[in-house]
Amino acid sequence: MKNPVLRVEDVGRVRLLTLDRPEALNAFNDDLYDAVCRALADASASPDVAVVVVTGQGRAFSAGQDLAELDRPRRHEDGSRHGFAPFIEMLEAFPKPLVAAVNGIGVGIGLTLLPHCDLVLIADEARLRAPFVSLGVTAEAGSTHLLPETIGWQQTAHLLYTASWIDAAQAVESGLAWRSCPGERLLEEAMEVAAEIASMPIASLVGTKKLLQGARLDAVRAARARENVTFEKLARGPANREAIAAFREKRKPDFSRLPPDDS
Repeated sequence: MKNPVLRVEDVGRVRLLTLDRPEALNAFNDDLYDAVCRALADASASPDVAVVVVTGQGRAFSAGQDLAELDRPRRHEDGSRHGFAPFIEMLEAFPKPLVAAVNGIGVGIGLTLLPHCDLVLIADEARLRAPFVSLGVTAEAGSTHLLPETIGWQQTAHLLYTASWIDAAQAVESGLAWRSCPGERLLEEAMEVAAEIASMPIASLVGTKKLLQGARLDAVRAARARENVTFEKLARGPANREAIAAFREKRKPDFSRLPPDDS
């Protein structure tokens, strides 16, 4: 199935989604958010799809939000919802098994989408980073609930507060990923485990995932609502403006003279 930013391929009862903006390190713009959202909706409704695998084209899984689009917000004259919000709503409630094959760097949403997946395989050379605090904003995608649940409070605190990189071995050790493997074997291994899952009855897979999601979906949605409030408060504030200016000027941001938040 052809799409300028997303490749969609069915292999038996496994649907493979490949993020296909390699020139932008598969950073998410509205087009990519919308394409993945539509593909997940189609997979959810299809009686022939049991499992979805998500991976990236090129040397990155996803470099996160496309910062170049922040200054050029799209207007949608049809009044429909586009971009991050409907994408994450689809992701958090996706009813079928979802496998991530992290082929390269995963930054921002390239990391925070992973706890929404049922299994995460990661290439040995891949690295992950949650840069939100270093950009003068805060976490997203329900990750303030999912990350402590998945990797523990202190691992989450270090990951978010320092915006440091973690490698594949750390991702597996912490529980953020299930298995690591050589990059040249990654997709093959992901498709093998997906095919094993897909051999099971779809109704049983969906019923089991619904039970697993039921214990946490309300908590994830509540966390995301809180995140949105704080994110909106911080976005385009002094720290965020300094971080983006430093990024564009290829220098280290200086947060030392910014006033502390009084709330």
